[in-house]
Amino acid sequence: MKRVVITVSNDLVTDQRVQRSIGVLQEEGFQVNFVGRKLPASQDFTPHYDYHRFKLWFHKGFLFYAQLNLWLFFYLLFRKPYDLYWANDLDTLLPNYLIARLRRKPLIYDSHEYFCGVPEIQDRPLVKAVWQGLEKRIFPKLKWVLTVNNSIADLYEKDYGIRPRVLRNVGNSLLPEEWKSRPELGLPEDAFLLVNQGAGINVDRGMEEVLEALAGMDSNIQLMIIGKGDVVPFLKVRAQKEDLKGRVHFIDPMPYRDMLRYTAVADLGLSLDKDSNINYRFSLPNKVFDYIKCGIPILASKVVEVRNLVEGEGIGLCSEVEPKALQEKIREIQALGKAHFKEALAEAAQKNSWDKEQRVIRELLVEIR
Repeated sequence: MKRVVITVSNDLVTDQRVQRSIGVLQEEGFQVNFVGRKLPASQDFTPHYDYHRFKLWFHKGFLFYAQLNLWLFFYLLFRKPYDLYWANDLDTLLPNYLIARLRRKPLIYDSHEYFCGVPEIQDRPLVKAVWQGLEKRIFPKLKWVLTVNNSIADLYEKDYGIRPRVLRNVGNSLLPEEWKSRPELGLPEDAFLLVNQGAGINVDRGMEEVLEALAGMDSNIQLMIIGKGDVVPFLKVRAQKEDLKGRVHFIDPMPYRDMLRYTAVADLGLSLDKDSNINYRFSLPNKVFDYIKCGIPILASKVVEVRNLVEGEGIGLCSEVEPKALQEKIREIQALGKAHFKEALAEAAQKNSWDKEQRVIRELLVEIR
């Protein structure tokens, strides 16, 4: 059996894109080793494959990335050569590239975003220059590259003359074996319930504006926020004020199928990234496809890829990300009701399925072999 090592800079559990790719690799006969890091709040992890999680001394900044890359390099160096190396995002590419070249083995690079366009480094010129320098040295030498949508593939092609294959963040068709009602989940039974989910609930992703929109609406309109992110502590403080008290439900990250039980009882899914940087402008998040799979309409911002999907498939509405506009669109979708979007959502789920999307990986593996 051929062996593949897949590396990430996160704690493994919530990375659904990588989990889906692993499933394809296993079906193609690969023995998988999934490598990432273990955080103090990391959940238990019992997959049907090998894995390793580093306990790093640092959790962010230069020292974190330096330690991650150093430990990952020596981890890969002192193990029996793998038949395939798979790096996810630029922060794990260097050690994989060096070891794959040393071992003369193929390397797949899966860029989950336009890494040098992430907002966290735009005001840090030295940090951005380091990442860009690394990318410019390695990217043109890569043969097998994946990314998340055509807009980001266009950017990489413009930068380096290499067009990545597009593997969108389409969810698989798996759903929980048992559903739960709102009361069983501790949620209000009669509310018009909005949901926003994700591992990156950060600034410029619209949640501050959603809370302000809700504050001026009927108290029966409520919100679930599932996951974590930089802006969540601020949101929790804001939600305690009298005009929102008891209307915003914060739910910690959890295994994917458990999360879908919450998503499926919502009336409206939110995807409100602002056009504040090049990555958000061309984002197409996992959660959009989860909303489609769970049969709930979507309220989205007007960023390129999400707008094309939502308006093109007729599965929701798009809005400016400011409280008054959001109020108007929420009320419009509430008035239309879920049934209005049911048929379009079902068709979109059929068209945007992992069964079709995974062919990109299978075709790539055929080429590599």
